[in-house]
Amino acid sequence: MVLRLFRLPFFREKSLHIIRCSKALFTSDQSRSSGSDMTTSSSKLWTKFETNMNSQLPFPDTSYSDQERKRLRTYGLTPPNVESHQLQNQRCLKQLASKTSPLEKYLYLSNLRNTNKHLFYRLLTENFSIITPLVYTPVVGEACLRWSEIYQYPEGLYISYKDRGSIVDVLRNWRQSQVLITVVTDGSRILGLGDLGVNGMGIPVGKLALYTGCAGIKPEATLPLLLDLGTNNKELLNDKFYMGTRMRRISEEKESEFLSELMVALNTVWPGIIVQFEDFKNPFPSLEKYGPKYACFNDDIQGTGAVILAGIISALKLTNISIKNQRAVLMGAGSAATGVAKQIVSYFMNNGLSEDEARRKFWLVDTKGLITNDRGDELASHKKYFSRPDNNGRQYKTLSEVIDYVQPTILMGLSAQTGVFNESIIRKMALFNKKPIIMPLSNPSNNSECTFEEAMKWTDGRVIFASGSPFPPYMYNGKLNYPSQGNNMYVFPGIGLGSILSKTKLIKNEMIYASAIALSMTLKPEELADGKLYPEIDRIREVSVVVAREVIREAQSHGLDGEPSARNLTNSQLDTWIRDRMYDPRQLINSNSVSPQSVIQSKSRL
Repeated sequence: MVLRLFRLPFFREKSLHIIRCSKALFTSDQSRSSGSDMTTSSSKLWTKFETNMNSQLPFPDTSYSDQERKRLRTYGLTPPNVESHQLQNQRCLKQLASKTSPLEKYLYLSNLRNTNKHLFYRLLTENFSIITPLVYTPVVGEACLRWSEIYQYPEGLYISYKDRGSIVDVLRNWRQSQVLITVVTDGSRILGLGDLGVNGMGIPVGKLALYTGCAGIKPEATLPLLLDLGTNNKELLNDKFYMGTRMRRISEEKESEFLSELMVALNTVWPGIIVQFEDFKNPFPSLEKYGPKYACFNDDIQGTGAVILAGIISALKLTNISIKNQRAVLMGAGSAATGVAKQIVSYFMNNGLSEDEARRKFWLVDTKGLITNDRGDELASHKKYFSRPDNNGRQYKTLSEVIDYVQPTILMGLSAQTGVFNESIIRKMALFNKKPIIMPLSNPSNNSECTFEEAMKWTDGRVIFASGSPFPPYMYNGKLNYPSQGNNMYVFPGIGLGSILSKTKLIKNEMIYASAIALSMTLKPEELADGKLYPEIDRIREVSVVVAREVIREAQSHGLDGEPSARNLTNSQLDTWIRDRMYDPRQLINSNSVSPQSVIQSKSRL
């Protein structure tokens, strides 16, 4: 039973594992020539495995004083020099720079996180702009595509369809007894890459690393969770390295039954656990079914909607065009697109428009063209809310036709169609608007509807821009311009932090909306004046405090909170209360306990 914790749902013979390790060693010609290596020896891997799994044994750290080393019984296990955190970080950055590809950098950071988590999180929190793209988007996309190939050691918990009826038992195998938040995916729609099955584990792992780095949630309180319910990806099913169950994905009905057991099991083992659903192909049923019962949310729908709403609020300040004169075209009509549109509808309604007026500010385009009432096809339920009744019988089959028809002030993309915002489309936006708002939001970068450079060139530098993945700055007319990134990491860590600390019973839409307004409030005037739609990423922990505060306030206003000590505090007092409970990797003591009262409390930091 103990071994079950560490196993993937479909074990291979030893020889296959040896082949995988050998392949990883020789993946990159560049790494061979530069001398950098992507793997460690099997003995070191096993040492990491034992150290990481046994939380009672503190990892030897070169920053410990002699007294700490003796107390923790790590004296002699590291070189004698006591190093500063700054020097440790400098060494890590130098080692990171020696890696020749993004995937090698990802593997290096994964190894660091699994061997010395405090050092990893110090590195992350002091270098967000450098490290974040390497541990999450865009590099996590490549890592997921090759997850079974580059697999080295256990990360997260895998629950397969054959575990139905005993999910509670599998959850209890997890090495931490008190989990407060989980990110769960079934791997059916990973980023814009499709069905990746168990290879999708990189998403929960990366997401929870950001919960810790951005919001100070202790790593011991987090659970990356992958549901192996099969895959319809033929390439994976035929790949000898694929580590998931070799079967077609189960039906939606069977998955619904499985999820019901999972939600009961999670709340049995860890009552009140915060559940973030991530990268489900059809996310609406689970959100609608479990949202009224459990403290859960869907980042693809709600988190994306919140962060883009915050960007739109900032963008509208730069255009000086009233809400009643806004017209938004969305290329893509999936869960994320409709989630974005609905959040903006709420904002428009809160600023004077009726619900019908607000939703009529949106024109959604899918693979068949503009979504209309009389298009002749059966619309998915989430599309019907935005279906147009006013097209006078005419169907607009291409994005270009829709742009000509609507003359939008805002163009957003959540289509995963690379380059669909071509030169013609963007120049039309520049023709219709003095400052066109263009947001290619698809992930990863190679799925983006356009690049920052293209948007700048084709609008003569007038674009108000935000993307889903990072892009490099672009020099225009002698000025170096930096793109904004509408990354969900601006809101989901704060949503999780506020939900945990308030001990909320549910996560209502109003709490998600509050996170968007909170994010927009954190943008400094000088950042907005420079054309930025989001705060500097290095201020993310400060942003997460404000987001958490407003989430807590909203939970309190609905009577959902269960933490009396957070009530009746001023904003300043509540901010301090939150900060005092955030995990700080720069402050280490010998404690591995996690409790809802001190989820992340300074008094029980590791």
